[in-house]
Amino acid sequence: MSRVKVAVNGYGVIGKRVVDAVRKQDDLELVGVADIVTDYRIKTAAILGIPVFAAAPEKATEMRSAGIPVAGTVDELLSRVDVAVDCTPKKIAAGNKARYEKAGIKAIFQGGEAHALTGHSFVAQANYETALGRSMTRIVSCNTTSIVRTLTALKKAGLLKRARGTLIRRASDPWESHLDGILNTVVPEKVIPSHQGPDARTVDPDLDVVTIAVKAPENISHLHTWWVELTRSSTKEEVLAAFRAAPRIAFVRMEEGVTAINSTKELMSDLGRSRADLYEVGLWEDVLTVERNEVYYTYQVDNQAIVIPETIDAIRALAGIEKDAMKSIEKTDRALGVVKEFLQIEKEKAEAA
Repeated sequence: MSRVKVAVNGYGVIGKRVVDAVRKQDDLELVGVADIVTDYRIKTAAILGIPVFAAAPEKATEMRSAGIPVAGTVDELLSRVDVAVDCTPKKIAAGNKARYEKAGIKAIFQGGEAHALTGHSFVAQANYETALGRSMTRIVSCNTTSIVRTLTALKKAGLLKRARGTLIRRASDPWESHLDGILNTVVPEKVIPSHQGPDARTVDPDLDVVTIAVKAPENISHLHTWWVELTRSSTKEEVLAAFRAAPRIAFVRMEEGVTAINSTKELMSDLGRSRADLYEVGLWEDVLTVERNEVYYTYQVDNQAIVIPETIDAIRALAGIEKDAMKSIEKTDRALGVVKEFLQIEKEKAEAA
């Protein structure tokens, strides 16, 4: 079977991670990336041997003058691929839709765009099958991805009735923290519910979910706290089993020294993760509490990484090369090193020690 040819439009926070993930899949082929910048970000791509195309024809000369080996225009890139993953800045992607349609290729957009742009929003474990063969889909935001992952786990276990969550959001992406952010304050979002709850229902309309968000003076990641009403009385063991059975949820524990969001990111770095990326929902196992038919839990969302596995699965779904959601999820996760337990030592190693 020939590999699906992929273009990534936009080599920023998400785009560069999508590029790395595509290159790790044996059924996908990265043809090139497109951008308009001339700084270190796109120069890094060229150094890594990734073909670079000008996302705007008028930028090609400027990019070449900066020493970037421009392979052609974005339209030339699109003429060579099956699927485009649009990782351009928020609201710019919508203007690219017509370009992908003209090229006759599939397209994937990120969560900064509206659901109406594609009419379909994607989280692999919840609605992979509905994306099969579609021309376009949208990967929901990092926070929405985490919401759908965790609530779908409870729903599939027959436990979910309704959910209410508070999101403590990072102030900016790390690479641009010198440009903006907040200091010595916490900023509540003025609209309740915040957009993540309604966005989760674009994936699963049956979810009874409300979210409240505040912005905090840090840029490591997001933190969620949740109260969920269950369909019946349950136990901590049953709830943990539901999360454990779901993909892309991994446990962290206070008792192991993972006591804050910086601890988790440091753990990812120590484990050798590229860019210290946390692809999983990092859920605190020893914080989770169950009281009869109510469960309370806290987890971490890496805003730069959590949507990367979903994007890879979306490529397969649109291209139609894998019909089974779990087979695609398992393939993606194996290539990216996604796990259920970060600190699980193999029995043989423990006994040898």
